[in-house]
Amino acid sequence: MSETEKFLRQAIDLARQNVRNGGRPFGAVVVKDGTVIATGVNETAATADPIAHAELMAVRAASSELRSPTLDGCIVYASGHPCPMCFAAMALAGVEAVFYAHSNEDGEPYGLSTASLYGELAKPAAERSLKMHHVRLEGGDDLYAMWLQKRSF
Repeated sequence: MSETEKFLRQAIDLARQNVRNGGRPFGAVVVKDGTVIATGVNETAATADPIAHAELMAVRAASSELRSPTLDGCIVYASGHPCPMCFAAMALAGVEAVFYAHSNEDGEPYGLSTASLYGELAKPAAERSLKMHHVRLEGGDDLYAMWLQKRSF
């Protein structure tokens, strides 16, 4: 069995156990240098937190374990195709690669596909259903300059 298959099976086992416990069928494993750093399952049902996806829980746990906001050199193995939110979080964290076992097409008949969200993000901003509005405020501190002076990493 390849390393990829081994870690994907671990993610699926986590997802399967999560379903047994009343959760959604998603699990994730973060690996660095062939070693599992952290795992996560989808906790949205248990916590009423709509962003408690398996990949995010695993990324949070891995960052805590590594005591770093970056996960350079880490690989995420997920039971299902990561949603755009999870994709963005993993990209921002510096995850090297993501492998997933079940596609959006596999999840579609069960209402578990996020393909429509990827489609929404591909639209020009003016055509998206969620409207975002930039409102520039005058006379405030320059938040970004303040951050640059104070940052510790």
